[in-house]
Amino acid sequence: MKPVRKLLMFSILLLLCIFALSACAQDQDIPGPVDQGNAETADTQEAGSSNDTETDADEEAFAMKMRINDTDVKVSWENNDSVKALSELASQGDVTIEMNAYGGFEQVGPIGTTLPSNDTSIKTHAGDIMLYTSDHMVIFYGSNSWSYTRLGRITDKSASELRELLSGRGITVTITAE
Repeated sequence: MKPVRKLLMFSILLLLCIFALSACAQDQDIPGPVDQGNAETADTQEAGSSNDTETDADEEAFAMKMRINDTDVKVSWENNDSVKALSELASQGDVTIEMNAYGGFEQVGPIGTTLPSNDTSIKTHAGDIMLYTSDHMVIFYGSNSWSYTRLGRITDKSASELRELLSGRGITVTITAE
């Protein structure tokens, strides 16, 4: 009887460990108030440190403007097939996306069409713009880890400004070709 009891205890502990590890893998913690100040600057510099000339060329190649409700935001667009398709879509007319808050860290909304995607597991930060399931745009004012295709990053707002801009209801994003 003792070996059965030990086996039962071992099985329960094993299941608890598996449950705990799987919960950690999701990394879905909702961050508290974020004011990344210097940390955001470091993230932005790290992400954009490869070549400022290349970033400027990308912005010219994908000459699109983004407006969140009545606020224009500056975006550094990625150089990938998803952004190329979004740019082509915007050149045919404004792309308007009605967003909904989700999880206390992002706004998400349908683009209205499917874009090419190349999802990878990504840890997002405030200001990141991602493509989700090939047909939804996600804009972060917090952070999350999931599989997305990176579209770009808002570069002219701090984490606290993004939280203020994006944390409410009734968010409309408009993307226009320049």
